[in-house]
Amino acid sequence: MPKHIVSGLKYLESVELRKKGLSQKEISSQIGVDRSTISHYLNGRNISMDSIELAKTILELNPKDFILISKVLFDDFDEIRQIIEIFNMNHYEPQIDDGCIGCGLCVDLCVVKSISLDSLKAKINPRYCCGCLMCVEGCPTNSIKILEVKNG
Repeated sequence: MPKHIVSGLKYLESVELRKKGLSQKEISSQIGVDRSTISHYLNGRNISMDSIELAKTILELNPKDFILISKVLFDDFDEIRQIIEIFNMNHYEPQIDDGCIGCGLCVDLCVVKSISLDSLKAKINPRYCCGCLMCVEGCPTNSIKILEVKNG
C-alpha cells in the first residue's frame, strides 16, 4: 500500500509541475521518476483513483501529520522537501529569539533538515519549513516561533 500512496503523490506532483509549464523530461528529472511513467501519469494511465484520492487527503492534513506520514513513506528529506515546495500553499516565517542555547534538539527533530546551528544558535531555512511545529514543541527554552504567512 505505501507504494500506491507514493505513486499517488508522484502523480499529483507531475500534474502540478505540468501546470507550471515543465516538460515531461523536466518533471521526470525533478521528481525522480522515468519519463514513461510521467507520460502515463499525465495521460491518466496506470494509476488508481484510490491512490490519487488518498494522496490528496495526505496533502490536506495539518503540517505535522503530513510530515510524519511523509517521513514514513519516503524516509528521504529531499523527497519531502520537494513535495513541500510543490504543494505548500502557505509559507512560514521562523523566528529564533536570544534565549536559544544551541542545544541542537530542534536540528534533530526537523524531518526536512531545515534547521542548522550557526554560532551555537538555531537557524531555520524558511524555504523548507513546513510549519509542523515539532521544533517549537521540542525546544527546551521556548525560543522558536513559526509564523504562518498566507499566500494570496
